[in-house]
Amino acid sequence: MKMFKSFTILLLLMAAVSVFGQDTSYIEVTGTAEKEVIPDEIYIAITIRERFEGKVKISIEKQELDLKDALKSIGVSIENLFLSDANADYIRVKRSKKNVISSTEYILKVGDALTVGKVFEKLDALNIYGSYIAKVNHSKILEYKKEVRIMAIKAAKEKADYLLEAIGEETGKALKVNELNQNMGYANTSLNSRSMGHSTHKEKKEGSDEVVIQFKKIKLRASIYVKFEIK
Repeated sequence: MKMFKSFTILLLLMAAVSVFGQDTSYIEVTGTAEKEVIPDEIYIAITIRERFEGKVKISIEKQELDLKDALKSIGVSIENLFLSDANADYIRVKRSKKNVISSTEYILKVGDALTVGKVFEKLDALNIYGSYIAKVNHSKILEYKKEVRIMAIKAAKEKADYLLEAIGEETGKALKVNELNQNMGYANTSLNSRSMGHSTHKEKKEGSDEVVIQFKKIKLRASIYVKFEIK
């Protein structure tokens, strides 16, 4: 008998919770925000291979020294030149039965498109053609991602406020929050070509008529779904 009473009480409690849930009014909205930033970290992949000029073999070591001197001449710190993680050791490439040619890969980080152009000019002059833009990024990308997410959830709250205000209601506490599809800047940052034609644009420098070359901006976009209680 006691077990039956306990079971009855449990059913009544469940029913009360169900009724309470049904009485809770809510509104569902999605807030979206975008931000564009110009990359300030451009990574250039550079492959240096042993080569012959006539009968003289030009070693990787010699080409590396020439490259470092060339970078210094255009104001690029050689501290930003380092071996690629994927190829920290020399890669042996068999060019023919008689010759085995060594090569190694480097990554160079620079800060703007103008410097990228100068680097490629130096690479051409040194006959180093195995190079391309591996990726672009921004030094404050994580900070900007956070900012865009905050903008998106604030947009959701603002949308709920004006929609409910139109019908004489008020926004209550958030009952559920989900981050929806997002584009956090990586879709357009990887380039498969050495050419910068599809990844840069020209714009006038602020406060002057000087035209500067810039990489296309990284677009950050976030969408936040929020379910708000209606007071």
